[in-house]
Amino acid sequence: MVLTSPQVTANTFSVPAAPVIKKAYLASNGIRVVFEKVSASPAVTGYVLSSGAGSCAISLPATTSGVVTLPIITGQSSATVSIKAVNAYGFSPARTWSKTFTAAELAGVTSTSWQTVQLLQLSDLHGAIEGTSTNAGTALLTTAFAAERAKNPATFTLSAGDNIGAAPPISSQFEELPTIESMNLMKFDVSGFGNHEHDRNIAHVQKIIGASDFQWVASNYNTLEPLKSGNKAAKSYLVLERGGAKVGFVAGNTEDTKEQIFPGNLSFGGKELVISPDVTGINAAVKAAKAEGADFVVAILHQGWQENRDGEAKGRLIDLAKQIKGAAVVFGGHSHQTYSSALAGNAAVNGTVIAMTRNAGQEYNRVTLCLDSSRRVRGTTVDLVTRANIATLTPNADGAALVKKYKDQLNAKLDVKIGQVNGIFAQGGSPQVQRAGEAAIGNFTADAMRKKYGTDFAYINGGGIRDKFPAATYVAADKSFNRPGTDKVAPYDVTLGDALAVYPFGNTVGVSVITGENLWKALENGVSNWPGDGRFPQISGFKFSFDTTKAVGSRVQSVTKADGTAIAKDSKEYTVAVPDFMIYGGDGYVGFFTPSKAKLRGLLVDVFIEAVTEASSGGKAITIPALDGRITKVNP
Repeated sequence: MVLTSPQVTANTFSVPAAPVIKKAYLASNGIRVVFEKVSASPAVTGYVLSSGAGSCAISLPATTSGVVTLPIITGQSSATVSIKAVNAYGFSPARTWSKTFTAAELAGVTSTSWQTVQLLQLSDLHGAIEGTSTNAGTALLTTAFAAERAKNPATFTLSAGDNIGAAPPISSQFEELPTIESMNLMKFDVSGFGNHEHDRNIAHVQKIIGASDFQWVASNYNTLEPLKSGNKAAKSYLVLERGGAKVGFVAGNTEDTKEQIFPGNLSFGGKELVISPDVTGINAAVKAAKAEGADFVVAILHQGWQENRDGEAKGRLIDLAKQIKGAAVVFGGHSHQTYSSALAGNAAVNGTVIAMTRNAGQEYNRVTLCLDSSRRVRGTTVDLVTRANIATLTPNADGAALVKKYKDQLNAKLDVKIGQVNGIFAQGGSPQVQRAGEAAIGNFTADAMRKKYGTDFAYINGGGIRDKFPAATYVAADKSFNRPGTDKVAPYDVTLGDALAVYPFGNTVGVSVITGENLWKALENGVSNWPGDGRFPQISGFKFSFDTTKAVGSRVQSVTKADGTAIAKDSKEYTVAVPDFMIYGGDGYVGFFTPSKAKLRGLLVDVFIEAVTEASSGGKAITIPALDGRITKVNP
């Protein structure tokens, strides 16, 4: 199964149609394939042909003649030819030739010593080690990865960061060490850093590095000096040799990390970690890995694809992939979406493949590269493996035991019912609802903050909302609770564990003041990276509208009180309830919420729990509130 990217676009743009195979027949040196090229908008950047599992794929530029010979590699027992076209929006569906060539038929073909190398990649695990109906979890992923490695000894397993942080209680309540233990068990080889690896201070990062059996890589940090523990330390690049292949790995974190974490978390010994927004360090690391003998290099970026729009793939992942020189594959993450494509190549050099997955272990990428006898990459395929694809595997017993060990310690504390809901508060999606517009969970939380502290307004960042409610990542041990499932209907019981999965950061609500002018500025910051950025606002006590076709800084079109009274860009002050993370500049909200006047009150998660309990009093179930238009995107 190969990903076709979601389409967030006008009908005039799309992924290509599947090319038609006109002929596929045996030749002395492989399978001769003749196909019809296709046109698309955006333009086709290339084609990839494969003869099935365990085969060596061939990637072709858009200028191909439409004729190619697929190699048969030593040990290949059958061949089923398939083809896909690709453009900026993603890969086409596969077109498969009607005949499968058998081992007896292939025996007459001269085989080659070309080699396949397999990469298993996920991103943004966020401590989702406990398996659910949507998340694979440690035990199932351990089995799946072991099965993948059994098919190809040249297999490397990697993550694009945010393994920890914004995690459910089974990880966050134990300093995120259960997730690192899980990754060790799953035999990860390498991980880049994401912004959430820095949710706690440098001392915690050092603890995580010390607990890791895999290598951490960062190529765009100004220094790696503090990123070490004992004899373990982060590197600017890594070259691993396995199964006869030498693969280089480089990595880049998002430059927005400083804005997205608590101030001071990048500080050490009077110095500061600085994360570069450009690819200078990454390109230098690629060059160094190749000089060390890597057959090819993989770039691991904690940057995301956002959407396909107006004939272009949008997002920092795409922007940076085009600037990285010499990487065969660029993996992404951060925006919690599924995407894969390939940049344009030519007859001499294949186009770089770009791929990323959704968060929380819902899926992983299986990327297979074909190396010829001169160690040149000749083709690359991308297979998206979802939880459903591996559901019939037997979960690994050690992985199940690891999860149970920590789960048993949590049950008494978190399996406490706090109320009922008549449905599921949505979170996530493409784009993520809480990061792209008004969301019911945001309305409920912001309203609760404003009510509890008696302020004019409340304002939270959508990126702080980490799960649905009831939570997809929290599995209650008490089976008497009515929980979402295929055979269950609302109302659903909700627990402390659910609440901590939705709001895992431990942020405190502060009460401060904000001027009309700063409210407009705060909102401009909030919509500046629409869609998908965590700074997007969820609000209470006022309304605003925005237009994403306008330039950044001029997108907010109106701001009014709930009754429609205009809020001017002036010095008039309003009281506001807001998380301390934002008061002190997180997510780019620098100075807007008057830190000098802020008074810190209760934990955000406690405010949420109190509101759920109150709304469920007397045996009532909370009705998911209808959206009331407090946030309006005025352009299509």
